[in-house]
Amino acid sequence: MSQTMPCLFVDLPVVRANTRAMVELCHASGIRPVGITKLACGAHPVAEALIDGGIDIIGDSRIGNLEKLQDLPARKLLLRIPSVSRAVDVVRYADLSLNSEPHTVRALSAAAVALGRTHGVIVMHDLGDLREGCFSADDTVALARLVTELPGLELEGLGTNLACYGGVEPTTENQQQLVDLARRIERELGVQLRTVSGASSAALPLLLRGGLPAGINQLRLGASLLMGIGLNDDPIPGTRQDTMRLAVEIVELKFKPSVPVNSTALDAFGHKPEFEDLGIRQRAICAIGKQDVNFADLTPLDPAVRIIGGSSDHLIVDVTDASQPCQVGDALYFSLSYGGALQCMTSEYVRKEFLH
Repeated sequence: MSQTMPCLFVDLPVVRANTRAMVELCHASGIRPVGITKLACGAHPVAEALIDGGIDIIGDSRIGNLEKLQDLPARKLLLRIPSVSRAVDVVRYADLSLNSEPHTVRALSAAAVALGRTHGVIVMHDLGDLREGCFSADDTVALARLVTELPGLELEGLGTNLACYGGVEPTTENQQQLVDLARRIERELGVQLRTVSGASSAALPLLLRGGLPAGINQLRLGASLLMGIGLNDDPIPGTRQDTMRLAVEIVELKFKPSVPVNSTALDAFGHKPEFEDLGIRQRAICAIGKQDVNFADLTPLDPAVRIIGGSSDHLIVDVTDASQPCQVGDALYFSLSYGGALQCMTSEYVRKEFLH
């Protein structure tokens, strides 16, 4: 095989089709989805595919990724709450940001005034997932009030994060709490919020069941568009999950015992490895390692191939029962979990190829 490996292949037509399906689903319920590119590290071809699929707001956690996407015809949302030290860059490269700290919104205000721009703020409220957001409703209202009083800022709306750090599932009840708080902010501040941002792809099962309350008008979608998965990594109906596959090259192929010879100590990562004695097996060493991806996040596309283990630079698989004979230089293919795809996208040692 002539291609350079390891290589992560991203099927852009499938990403585009997934995006169209989710945009249609959301629009039917009065929801404007944000297309999240953080899984793809802000890759330009992926962002283009999302826009082609109907997305008009692109979101990413890293301001450097949004900087790379400035030429695209979509508003830009910074997902990770901003760093005060990057306030100028946030205002320069993001139209909107999620915020939970008074000190930060003051810094954004100063940056917006200095740049002669207006920056949109979505105030984040914590509904129990215990990541970002004000935990008290009174604090959330106070922060929203501060945003309306600061020059250069516009109160875009209210949002929350679920099913990330704490794994709290989006429910009708907690989404209604967010809507109720948004209405309180509107009453007390005399404003109209354009955006009530309910959750991520984890909220799609709730939407599909008809349980998402009226008033939620934005979802931040990444995994559902790029991998066709939602809450608990379950497949989303109407999408495909075969958007990405990893090719790794076999660099050694030999028959060896399945248990190390002589006494063993800790491995390179400080763990005591355990081995199952299966006799002599054909083992392939592949040119990828734990520095690039967690092996638990890989699944061989050939179900007869079994991952044994590896080290920082080597993946070892049992190919004794592989459906096709293997030889050195061949590629083995793997599907990936969300975490595995993120690691491979981030690794500079894994080539990315975007299939058109």
